[in-house]
Amino acid sequence: MSAAAVTDAAWRQLHDAATAPYQKAGQFTYHFARGKLGRDPVFRGLIERGLIGADRRRVLDIGCGQGLFASLLSSMASMQAAGRWPAAWAATPPVADYTGIELMPRDVARAESSIGHLQPTPRFVCADMCSAELPASDLVVILDVLHYVDLDAQEGVLRRVHESLAPGGRMLLRVGDASSRRGFAISQWVDRTVTRIRGHKVSPTWGRALPDWVALLQRLGFKVQSIPMSEGTPFANVLLVADRTG
Repeated sequence: MSAAAVTDAAWRQLHDAATAPYQKAGQFTYHFARGKLGRDPVFRGLIERGLIGADRRRVLDIGCGQGLFASLLSSMASMQAAGRWPAAWAATPPVADYTGIELMPRDVARAESSIGHLQPTPRFVCADMCSAELPASDLVVILDVLHYVDLDAQEGVLRRVHESLAPGGRMLLRVGDASSRRGFAISQWVDRTVTRIRGHKVSPTWGRALPDWVALLQRLGFKVQSIPMSEGTPFANVLLVADRTG
């Protein structure tokens, strides 16, 4: 079997394992999890690029939704423990101390009812990311969330993330590049549509051009690498890998 076939098979196993618990919360929650994990390139991209790291065990997921990343971390650990992890993939944490922060009570309830049984038990906090206490972390994940708050609030969240990260800690931040007008507009339209479908209020959004995101992170004390992260979609999403330098 080719290396590509091995990783494709492993990804299908991960997809099934990470989404199976959501059946307990109903068909909508389950199919949303399967669609999100299956169609969004960011999750497999994090794994195949080795961006998570086996030693980054204290994980903070800001805007965690129904906790899909927590379920994925658990499924990855189980696959590695069983000796079924592809050699082409870097290891991820064998045990993750996970905290998810989510504003929407419905999503927190879906997370707790679906994956609250995992060990170690993931912690979900229903709170506003702009004011929630951020625990000391080795890895912070913020995917498609910061555009919900204005530019000053975005900087405030990022400043507090930098303070919460251990030296050498990493933030994985996906944002839309507002300089790509068509892709950014499409992503915002889809985001609003999905928000309505999930039963949430649609709020105004704020974007930045990619150079402005990078400059902000560097000013706050991050070393930044940008990776296009919208493959197979019409969006203008970019993953910013931001490591705390001091």
